[in-house]
Amino acid sequence: MILIDTHTHLYSDEFDSDRDAMVERALKQGVKKFLLPNIDLGSVDSLHQFCDRYPEQSYPMMGLHPTSVKEDYKLILRETKELLNQRKYIAIGEIGIDLYWDKTFAKEQRVALLEQFQWAIDYNLPVVIHSRESFEPIMAIINEFNNPQLRGVFHCFTGTENEAQQIIDKGFMLGIGGVLTFKNSGLANELKNIDIRHLILETDSPYLTPAPYRGKRNESAYISIIAQKLAATKSLSLEEVAAITTRNAINLFQL
Repeated sequence: MILIDTHTHLYSDEFDSDRDAMVERALKQGVKKFLLPNIDLGSVDSLHQFCDRYPEQSYPMMGLHPTSVKEDYKLILRETKELLNQRKYIAIGEIGIDLYWDKTFAKEQRVALLEQFQWAIDYNLPVVIHSRESFEPIMAIINEFNNPQLRGVFHCFTGTENEAQQIIDKGFMLGIGGVLTFKNSGLANELKNIDIRHLILETDSPYLTPAPYRGKRNESAYISIIAQKLAATKSLSLEEVAAITTRNAINLFQL
């Protein structure tokens, strides 16, 4: 059984004390590939160091996270784009709009997202979209951008069946993580009628730890817990969920 963690921040300093052991635990659980989104210029070195340490398992992305979009975002975007020419990346990410914590730079987030959508077209890469409290604005931007070549995944999907269908209709996939295991999330019910061929698995480590480990640090080994919950939700075997979601990820990210 082979699993892929399609969204994980294993380069984060939360793993500094036991990174090798954490990676080994994931490998023992069948997690053979780690897809690693960037955050901002401050995370690039750590991202690259992790990928250089685990070259057979690691696949980096490059982008500017919406919560890192500040007054100097134009300069940061220019420097970030330059990195796309320096090594191979599998996606533009993690990008999007986040209106949960602070709406101060909502306008700038929108401009940054549009620019990074264009990078995706220019470099023929999928996008990995962060959409916290921002589903409708992001869908409006996708409609405005209006390019059928734009593809990717809505990372950490926690929305409704209707929202899921809108995403799928635009040619995007849904990233399913630990929220699926939360007792009162309702996500399992929203996914019952969504074909698994539109789903990929992720942990978002070290965040959004699945039950029964909520409140503790998340790690890629726990992708198997999410896969088990999805198997129960879709009335499939764990092996079927692993095979289908792994194939979905390979196809989307051209692994």
